[in-house]
This record gives sequence, structure tokens and C-alpha cells, in this order.
Amino acid sequence: QVQLVESGGGSVQAGGSLTLSCAVSGASRSRSCMAWFRQAPGEEREGVANINRDGTIRYADSVKDRFSISKDNTKNTLYLQMSSLKPEDTAIYYCALSRYPGCSLWRGDFYFSDQGTQVTVSS
Repeated sequence: QVQLVESGGGSVQAGGSLTLSCAVSGASRSRSCMAWFRQAPGEEREGVANINRDGTIRYADSVKDRFSISKDNTKNTLYLQMSSLKPEDTAIYYCALSRYPGCSLWRGDFYFSDQGTQVTVSS
């Protein structure tokens, strides 16, 4: 059974930084594409960044050059370093594990936790 537990959210001023973490358990090695998604109030959940088992990384255009995704396989932990944060980055951030081989940023391809972690950026 897949378990994903996010931490590290909080409130920051615009221009600030935060690092999110996600502890992963129960993941099959064949489905080790991982990603971060976010969902703002009234909006659909959108992909932010993914990292494949071979280390290939993809970012949404909205966060490119500001966010950095990484993983530590020894700790089964996924990270998202966020810098130059903007008010429009405000959302609940979710860690996600791919259901299938391959690696996308489409929410239908991923398992999510139930909670996520809130990130609030004030102007």
C-alpha cells in the first residue's frame, strides 16, 4: 500500500523560499516516477514537476528556474525546493507517485496523499 506524507509547507513573503519533503513507502520500483502537484482554491490540480527513476526531470513552465525537484532513494524521500515564491504559488502541494510506467504531469496518472501541505505566499 502506497503511503505519501508531505511536510514543509508554511507561510512566506513573496520572494521567499520553502522546501517541501515527502516520505514515501510501499512504492514499487517499476512505478518510481514521482511528482509534485498543487491545487489552488477553485482550481484544478496541476503538475509542478516530476522526476523519473533515471533522474530525468520536467517542470511546468510556471515554476521553471524557480523550483527544483530531487529525491533521496536511501531515505525514500522526495523534495521540492521553491525559491522566488510568488503569491500565485499559493496552493496545497501534493506529492504523487505514478500509477503506470512512464512519467507525465497529468494528475490522472498518479496516486496522491489525502492531505498535502499548504503553501501561502503573501505580497
